[in-house]
Amino acid sequence: MITGARQIGKTYSIREFGRTFKSFIEINFLENPDAVALFKGAKNSSDILLRLSAITTKPLIKGETLIFFDEVQKCPDIVTAIKFLVDEGSYRYILSGSLLGVELNDLRSEPVGYMGVKDMYPMDFEEFISCVGINQQVIDSLRTAWQNRTPVDEFVHSKIMELFRLYLVVGGMPAAVSKYIETNNLQEVMAVQKDIIKLYKRDIAQYDSNNKLSIEEIFDLIPPELNAKNKRFILKRLNENAKFERYQNSFLWLKNAGVALPVYNIEEPKLPLLLYRSRNLFKLFQSDIGLLAAQYAEGIQLRIISGDKSINFGSVFENTVAQELVAHGIDVYYYNNKKRGELDFVIELEGKVLPIEVKSGKDYEVHRALTNIMDCSEYEIPESIIFNNDNINVRGKYIYAPIYMVMFIEKKNDSPTFYKVDLSGLN
Repeated sequence: MITGARQIGKTYSIREFGRTFKSFIEINFLENPDAVALFKGAKNSSDILLRLSAITTKPLIKGETLIFFDEVQKCPDIVTAIKFLVDEGSYRYILSGSLLGVELNDLRSEPVGYMGVKDMYPMDFEEFISCVGINQQVIDSLRTAWQNRTPVDEFVHSKIMELFRLYLVVGGMPAAVSKYIETNNLQEVMAVQKDIIKLYKRDIAQYDSNNKLSIEEIFDLIPPELNAKNKRFILKRLNENAKFERYQNSFLWLKNAGVALPVYNIEEPKLPLLLYRSRNLFKLFQSDIGLLAAQYAEGIQLRIISGDKSINFGSVFENTVAQELVAHGIDVYYYNNKKRGELDFVIELEGKVLPIEVKSGKDYEVHRALTNIMDCSEYEIPESIIFNNDNINVRGKYIYAPIYMVMFIEKKNDSPTFYKVDLSGLN
């Protein structure tokens, strides 16, 4: 099953994958409501396949057919039945749909072991620069510089930073990226982005009528909250007497819909970070940096691209880093302590705690909170990263790296996955 927010290219990607099969069959339960009723009465896999053959003109070729069930939130019975189809074994299946995280949360019989779930996100920065024309050789040279901790050629660095600022405006929604490549017109890109935002708000009104006002209010508050000094989401901005318990479902809706990315506070930067997570202290980021920029005032886009120093880049830089790390399958947290200060992000990577600071100004070497943590013998953190506008530079435990190199922070599974206990002495 492919999950993710609306308009991130799930259906397009699946159709392209379908081209690799001799036969590709697509059933859309939103566009074809008769199919919902048809499959609802099916008793077993043979019955489902018989009914499938009745509503498609495409051939069912054993071992060489991909069947795509789209908008499955309208037909949850097909999700439950997928294990029987997999057991039957004649064909391959992909499921997808809109707001799956919201609508299938209470799926009565999830086919564990029969269905893998893949989360899809907006294009990350590496995908973006590939789309706009940067060749793989350049990307590989940047990756080598990151791995070896060596400076990037200054001309290349300058151009990639310019592209990064463009990414802050265009973002990673496929329709917005496509419109930019087609026109180079930021006004037309913004029109696409605002249409997507309107679609998200229609979803809020349609799928959660009980909480729609609070959900939309929270969604609209993401930009100003990120622009605040500590960037933490303050409930009192919604209501002077607001309690987390009252709004919890609204935040959860935005997260499950793929619209917002909550980053929770941890009380200690120790492994495993999850054990130190605070339930009701968090920052709330937009799922796509381009959509965040589109929510700002008109005319700010060109100023962002030009690097206008009067603009506070802190919030957009942080949103991009959060978006990038989440897209790479990394659980992201932040740390705040009255005594030691605040760290923008803290993650687990390769079995170690990795603090990350995001600096948009020239004083990026000033990081009191980070220094406090790195100097603390209790934590014994081996290194940290400070993302900024300048080229890469390493000073002891501190790695100063250009902001675009966040695209190279990825999870690696190098740990052994096989283990067998020797029972010979017990027999």
